[in-house]
Amino acid sequence: MKLSIWAYGNAILKQKCSKTERDTPEIQKLITDMWETMENANGCGLSSSQIGKALQLFIVDSKIVFENLGSEEQILYFGKNDKGIKETFINAKIINSSAETWEDYEGCLSIPGLSQKVKRPWEITIEYLDEHFLLQTKTYIGLTARIIQHEYDHTQGILYTDHLKPLTKKMMESKLKKITTGNVAVGYPIKFL
Repeated sequence: MKLSIWAYGNAILKQKCSKTERDTPEIQKLITDMWETMENANGCGLSSSQIGKALQLFIVDSKIVFENLGSEEQILYFGKNDKGIKETFINAKIINSSAETWEDYEGCLSIPGLSQKVKRPWEITIEYLDEHFLLQTKTYIGLTARIIQHEYDHTQGILYTDHLKPLTKKMMESKLKKITTGNVAVGYPIKFL
């Protein structure tokens, strides 16, 4: 079922999320609905807080991005061995980040129509439970690592705008206010304040 994505300004997006338990009611349906919602919005990541559930749960599809890039861009954004992932992350914890960083544009389904450059580590190691609640510890690089970090931030109540320099954020203020008040055209179901 396609769900509404909660827009910038909704308090849940600034809330630190609770652990997801195996016995969380209808957890598998929620995960399925999140995939359908993200795909309908042409996204590559979605956190449960973006659909109004303050749980440590997010999904990432960097495969779709990889498949839509040319071969040179694939190597630039993914390295030589990564072809992207399609994965569910439950109760994730980033346990290591590289000193090497890179800056690239990020957008967010909760902040439609806007994007800004954000600096993030090139490589991360993350510990998480997959959709079957099996413990995983994996290392990701490049764009896959960036998308994971962006979605992980959502579980901590952090938006990509929180990483911006004050002046950059100030320059976005009027556009963010338009989103908060619902004064923006969006091609997917969205819940404004």
